[in-house]
Amino acid sequence: MPDAVLDDPSFLTRRERFWEAALTDPRYRTNRVAVAERDHEVVGIAMSGAASGPEAQLHLIYLLRRAHGSGAGQALLDAVIDPTEAASLWVADPNPRAQAFYRRNRFRPDGEAKEEDGVHEIRMSRPALRR
Repeated sequence: MPDAVLDDPSFLTRRERFWEAALTDPRYRTNRVAVAERDHEVVGIAMSGAASGPEAQLHLIYLLRRAHGSGAGQALLDAVIDPTEAASLWVADPNPRAQAFYRRNRFRPDGEAKEEDGVHEIRMSRPALRR
């Protein structure tokens, strides 16, 4: 994310409003939220919800750098989206580490792209697994 977005004086207030709505507004009650902890400290968070189609939408997954490679990212993804269900997500491009993680979880670029807050993003999707 560009420094200009993070340095914006209203950024913190907007993020607080986002999380308050995401966690308390009845419109988002079907969202799934999970946190990862290590030594009683939050090291990651993920949230999914309904998409415009039949698949789940991964809205976000954030992990502190020191938790990379610990399995916390995989645990977060699996906690908010069943590994067998169809899903989609938007990821910054380029972001090779995140995109490789999603590829390991069967997500593939589907040709959609957008620009948001100065960040170029691509959509990645995966089909449901037959049980």
